[in-house]
Amino acid sequence: MSVFPDLCAIELNCQASAIELFQRCQHESYALLLDSAAQSHENCAYDIIFRQPELVLSCKAGKLKISADNPSKLPPVPESAAELCRYAEQLNQLSGRYSGPAELPFQGGFAGAVGYDHGRSLEVIPEFNADTYQSPDAVLAYYSQALIIDRQSDTVWLVAPIKRSEELRAFWEQPVATKKPDTFQLLSDWQSNMSEQQYIGKFDAVQNYLLAGDTYQINLAQRYSASYQGSEWSAYLKLRHANSAPFSAFMRLPGSAILSLSPERFLLTDAKGQVETKPIKGTRPRFDDTHKDQASQQTLLSSEKDRAENLMIVDLLRNDLSKNCEPGSIKTPSLFTIESFPAVHHLVSTVVGKLQPGRTALSLFNGAFPGGSITGAPKIRAMQIIEELEPHRRNIYCGSMGYFSQHGRSDTSITIRTLLAEDGQLHCWAGGGLVADSTAAEEYQETKDKVSRILPVLTS
Repeated sequence: MSVFPDLCAIELNCQASAIELFQRCQHESYALLLDSAAQSHENCAYDIIFRQPELVLSCKAGKLKISADNPSKLPPVPESAAELCRYAEQLNQLSGRYSGPAELPFQGGFAGAVGYDHGRSLEVIPEFNADTYQSPDAVLAYYSQALIIDRQSDTVWLVAPIKRSEELRAFWEQPVATKKPDTFQLLSDWQSNMSEQQYIGKFDAVQNYLLAGDTYQINLAQRYSASYQGSEWSAYLKLRHANSAPFSAFMRLPGSAILSLSPERFLLTDAKGQVETKPIKGTRPRFDDTHKDQASQQTLLSSEKDRAENLMIVDLLRNDLSKNCEPGSIKTPSLFTIESFPAVHHLVSTVVGKLQPGRTALSLFNGAFPGGSITGAPKIRAMQIIEELEPHRRNIYCGSMGYFSQHGRSDTSITIRTLLAEDGQLHCWAGGGLVADSTAAEEYQETKDKVSRILPVLTS
């Protein structure tokens, strides 16, 4: 039995860019752009715009809530936020029929943002830090409407309820209106939630845990904050211009906005159950001088420390994927590949697998969240230490954004290089994985490198 409308897919006569098209709905609550902003990156296949969800699932303080027009038609809603993915999985099975090209990545289903702090509902993590954010820990919305820009074929497809298809075609095919960008400005300098000396003190505490054998690696992050006024969408456009990344995203929530310039894929699944994750661990700065830039890249590639860090996370992800993948299917086809972005070079590996029968993209996500590349290893102990040492919760930072189509395909990011805008404040985080042979000065500088194309861009 379907609860959600039957869908069709229509190819549009539309020459506008994803940015120009999203401009039309960026002000709407739960409007979401998944933006393949890095033009030449191998993972930049689609831009997808979602709007006007049929229902919204949100989590806060361990509770799961639903906003829907006819909740009585739906299965009973669990109280616990730990059931978010399982309930979304159940609702995805109530999708209507889809008529359209089988290769389109989204054919109706869920999309949204799941913050790092949703991990508190999935694992036993102490609560040293108060939740000072009004934004939810997680939001997954069921969308029956999506605009898909295929970057390979240069075509635009509208997935929409059959009964609304012509109305929505007219909305998207109308001429692009030229409009002066709304203003945005910072009202204060960026302030970190820890000084350099405080960072060094926390670094030393991490080293003690590593030497005691509690963990092998811990991701320690600092948070920068500044007050602002104006359009969050305009801020995103400035950041996108300076720091294009393949898993960029913008999401408008009722009381906040998420601005993400992420270079990192979390989990990709296809309709046949093939799985891919691409953890990043290892960073060096970019330089305008070609020789210096190539030397920086080579230093990263030959670094035993960074390769060891990366391998630890690969092993952790292989373990996380094994919870839902077929035995023997998990492989590592690529280790220690260099991927370059505007601000930094990264060391990236690839892990693949095959879902067990009866398992879905949502069950895979639930079993692997949060991503190991931004916690450390072993994951749960690393998360407990992060909670002890970092002075504020992370909210969306080190969480994930993406989609879960009802036909089985999904693609999600790790929300690094990501900002949260709420209540006149912008928050931006930067961290790195610490291991026994890390040095405090180098790790502190790495956090600076990672936001070198973010903080100054919005200051200017």
